Amino acid sequence: MSEIEQIQRRTIRVLALGQVLGGFGLGSVLSIGSLLARDLSGSESWAGSAATFSTLGAAIWAIPLSRLAYARGRRVSLATGAALAITGATTVIESAHLRVFPLLLLGIFLLGAGSATSLQARFAATDIPMAGKTGRSIGLVVWATTIGAVSGPNLFGPGDQLGHFLGLPPMTGPFLFTVVAQIGSTLIFWFGLRPDPLLYAQKLQAKTKHKISIKSAIETLRVNAVPRFAIFSVALSHMVMVSVMSMTPVHMQDMGYDLVVVGFTISLHIAGMYALSPVMGILADKIGKVQLILLGQFMYLLAIGFAGFGQMDRVQVTIGLTLLGLGWSASTVAGSALLSASVPANEKTNVQGVSDSTMNLSGAIGGGIAGTILSAVAFNGLNFFALIPVAAVVVLSLIIFKRAKDFS
Repeated sequence: MSEIEQIQRRTIRVLALGQVLGGFGLGSVLSIGSLLARDLSGSESWAGSAATFSTLGAAIWAIPLSRLAYARGRRVSLATGAALAITGATTVIESAHLRVFPLLLLGIFLLGAGSATSLQARFAATDIPMAGKTGRSIGLVVWATTIGAVSGPNLFGPGDQLGHFLGLPPMTGPFLFTVVAQIGSTLIFWFGLRPDPLLYAQKLQAKTKHKISIKSAIETLRVNAVPRFAIFSVALSHMVMVSVMSMTPVHMQDMGYDLVVVGFTISLHIAGMYALSPVMGILADKIGKVQLILLGQFMYLLAIGFAGFGQMDRVQVTIGLTLLGLGWSASTVAGSALLSASVPANEKTNVQGVSDSTMNLSGAIGGGIAGTILSAVAFNGLNFFALIPVAAVVVLSLIIFKRAKDFS
């Protein structure tokens, strides 16, 4: 085995372990966060603000973290993002103690840095060039999030009991697990990513750093249609997922289910997002990245059908949420792999940062309007509204199909 292969394997292992711990915070933010937002604000319309500020935070943190990666390496960038998430989780707990809604939004915004870190980690898996394995590398790192992300919602009940035992406000106990997990993730990235994969790749390619900016990223995207499509497909797919998933806990609570049942449903959804991502990565490399994006949109159609038409049936809602996770996995893994394969090496981290920012801004929009739509047209109406971005991705996929063949 060559030195490059040995370093790549070590990098994947470290990234995967960091993702295992980093995943613990994902379910808590978007599901319990929406319940806390409704509780502290006193309005169902504000329930979607948790998803909005989480994804907005991830969007805003994505670009400075990508620039930090370019300047100092992935090790510094990923550890910094995980450390910011620790501050966010403690702020959420304090906001519930003080009953201050804006402080909750600040905490969730800081937790968005953890999401930005998780997204950047998937691109870190492709820093060291391995021909024909882009999708597989991304899929493996995304898959590692499964353990923490699926376990996290199932700890809602025990976390709430622990919080009660410690005298914490209701629904904040699970964020204690987030704090501990993100501390572990910070340490793993900081001490484990040696050599740093991005700095090693830059040295390997004997590349001289050039000045990067949003302007240069936009110029790169202006002249390259394929990465433009990759960014839009990932962003719109994320919007669909966030808008429906973030309102599911509110809908299920209104149906009379407790946090344990809600946590189980969200766990299955998150399992759909991450558990089969290695398979999605292999499919992206084998059948083509655009084809897999289209398959993801088909899964979204099935998800919307089950959750929308079966809105008062717990089983159908759960099936719909699971399919929603699978659709997100297919679209995100394929779109990310297509972006990594179609962007020039010297602009990769820059454009990746713009992609993650766009993705999370789209999620913020989806989460922001989801509460209002839920109040106006109920859960089935929210699902049917999600058909709009799905249709847009399908049309864009058909338009770009021929151009994207060179990168499949």
